[in-house]
Amino acid sequence: MNIGIFSGTFDPIHIGHIILASYIIEYTDMDEVWFLVSPQNPFKIDIEMLDKQERLEMVKLALSAYPQLKASSFEFDLPQPSFTVNTLDALQKKYPEHHFTLVIGADNWNSFEDWKNPEEILNKYSLMVYPRLGSRITIPSKVRNKVEALESPIIEISSTFIREGIQEGHNMRAFLPVEVYNYITEKGLYKQ
Repeated sequence: MNIGIFSGTFDPIHIGHIILASYIIEYTDMDEVWFLVSPQNPFKIDIEMLDKQERLEMVKLALSAYPQLKASSFEFDLPQPSFTVNTLDALQKKYPEHHFTLVIGADNWNSFEDWKNPEEILNKYSLMVYPRLGSRITIPSKVRNKVEALESPIIEISSTFIREGIQEGHNMRAFLPVEVYNYITEKGLYKQ
């Protein structure tokens, strides 16, 4: 199967994430999109996050109505912080029958050379780059056979915006899957 790997902290997952993954299922040759909940993003070492199990639970709740979108705790058992190249290699080793494509935003693509072993990622795996406001997608000709620029809708909702909105007492229901909104409300998350 062709599997899109959408990795993130998902703190919390929101409708923008689901819209993007649904676009990938409907408009590309991906059979599934796996949401890999990152226990620790190497670029967010000093940022406080909700517990990984709570973030995973919200992803599971959000994706329950979408059979081709899967919540994954795969990175939980890998050394921290989790570097994408290591995660992709571990996935390929565990699931040799699948073809993995990394899904990243244009902002991450523009800083991709700062990642750990970016050349190795490009040599071994395909990438899909989705548009972000304020970030151009420029793909050098030498990697166009490995990197695809998506024409997906630009949904500029961020988890930071949602967390800050909840802290400020705003109703963020419209930006979250209803199951996630209910979970956050019941547990009183992001209020401190």
